[in-house]
Amino acid sequence: MGLTLAQLTQAIKSKVDTTMETHVAESIAEHALGFFGFSNRIIDNALEPTDRNMFYQLQDYDLLTTESEETTLWDGREWRIHYWKFKANAENFANLAVQNEDKGEEDPYADIYDGMPAGLWRERSGVDDDYEEPLF
Repeated sequence: MGLTLAQLTQAIKSKVDTTMETHVAESIAEHALGFFGFSNRIIDNALEPTDRNMFYQLQDYDLLTTESEETTLWDGREWRIHYWKFKANAENFANLAVQNEDKGEEDPYADIYDGMPAGLWRERSGVDDDYEEPLF
């Protein structure tokens, strides 16, 4: 599985909230990808409770899934190991999210302030108004 940071960021934004700021989605994606490294799955025991909660949320967004395997220990007991991995369709969904972003779905309000005169905004007018913020 070869999910990139950009792909997972867009997938998270698409699944969670399309108005989510990119840096927020990117930090979630970076945090999640940091556990996987070069592997396609990680063992559940490696997660702290807060990280596991994030993985459960990503599972709710249909991006992660779990799998288990059982093994017999030397003393005859059965041992179950739980893993997390990205779903097979997560990469496809991430690619679709990136393609939709690349299509340029334009924000209808992106140029709402373009017609305003620069003097309307004190910061952009370049005029110093000698205002000093009070100390107390």
